Amino acid sequence: MTEKFQAPRGTHDVLPNDAAWWHLVRTMEELTALYGWRRIQTPGFEDTGLFERTSGAASDVVHKEMYSFADRSDRPLTLRPEGTAPICRAYIEHGMHREPQPVKAYTIAPMYRYGAPGRGRFREHYQLSVEAIGSADPAIDAEIIQLYQELLRRLGVTKWELRLNSIGDANCRPQYVERLNAWLDEHASVLDDDARHKRGTSPLQVFDVKTPSVRAALEEAPKIGESLCAECRAHFDAVCRQLDLYGVPYVLDPTLVRGLDYYSRTTFEFLGPDANANSTICGGGRYDGLVEQIGGPPTPAIGFGAGLERLLLALENEGITVEQPGVDVFFVVDDAASRDATLQALAELRRSGIAADADYAGRSFKGQMTQAGRSGAHTTVIVRAESATIRCVGREEQVVALDEVVATLTA
Repeated sequence: MTEKFQAPRGTHDVLPNDAAWWHLVRTMEELTALYGWRRIQTPGFEDTGLFERTSGAASDVVHKEMYSFADRSDRPLTLRPEGTAPICRAYIEHGMHREPQPVKAYTIAPMYRYGAPGRGRFREHYQLSVEAIGSADPAIDAEIIQLYQELLRRLGVTKWELRLNSIGDANCRPQYVERLNAWLDEHASVLDDDARHKRGTSPLQVFDVKTPSVRAALEEAPKIGESLCAECRAHFDAVCRQLDLYGVPYVLDPTLVRGLDYYSRTTFEFLGPDANANSTICGGGRYDGLVEQIGGPPTPAIGFGAGLERLLLALENEGITVEQPGVDVFFVVDDAASRDATLQALAELRRSGIAADADYAGRSFKGQMTQAGRSGAHTTVIVRAESATIRCVGREEQVVALDEVVATLTA
């Protein structure tokens, strides 16, 4: 017997009739263009060191989830687990710091992380990554957050909560880390193995543990917000003030640090209604030191990553459905009619920007009429030997000569 193959575990196919998925993509493309973002596409795999250097050895991405391998020339490579570091690498490699700043770039691309697959959790998942590189202005922090809120509004998603925090910068964070380490020394018994590993390489990462008892204990730990320098405090206050002006509601979360080492100052998450690992539908923050960390000039930046699969769950949770888009015109050809004339008319309509289709499966006249209904076309053209009948929803039926079909439909 011939072996049947299936998509690998933890992956999924996106099919032509997955209308909600393609609606998400179209909406993202339209919205980012309105905000001045331009699309970028980076390779599916990068040098492993890029992610080890930027994400941090304590992060779950590096410690547990990366798909890393040596190629046939023994070069260490990793399938892209997140979009920010590759986009920053491209920013440096192609000299984009010489362009007008900030460079506003986005991608919609697959990311790869090894983990237990489940509802809304895939080893190959798709993500919208939106990055603004080259500006320290708190207004760009607020704009990028408001952009995602506007995406949710356009999609009809209402059940969400924005969590917001500032984790300081290189000026004020070291003093805070000293206070945090002192507290962790006094409360070492509440830490599990995961928290101890995170603390050993990046103390702030202890706030990213998933164990409920550890998270509850850490509520008593000193908070970074108590140690912000004047500059970081002013920056964060400006972000909050701008979000207030936009009318974007938020909740201050003093333990929100995000899961990657490169974040600084503003961090944020959008949470959906799922009370589990699928609750985060978007997360991001400022990463002012990342570009310099991988060999570029000192460059402030901010961005976010938002999973498409999680967003689909948000639509599902609110009962939002999307209709499959159809063509504008469908041609039904009688046995006695000229098919050549129909195909010529199809081409002319498409050149005019009208979506048109016809039967290519040898269906009977009745079968073609059924297919016309399934296509979603609001206009059906029935082609006969000497004439054509145009049936348009909400209008009277017209009979025209074959060579007048295109002119009639484009009038």
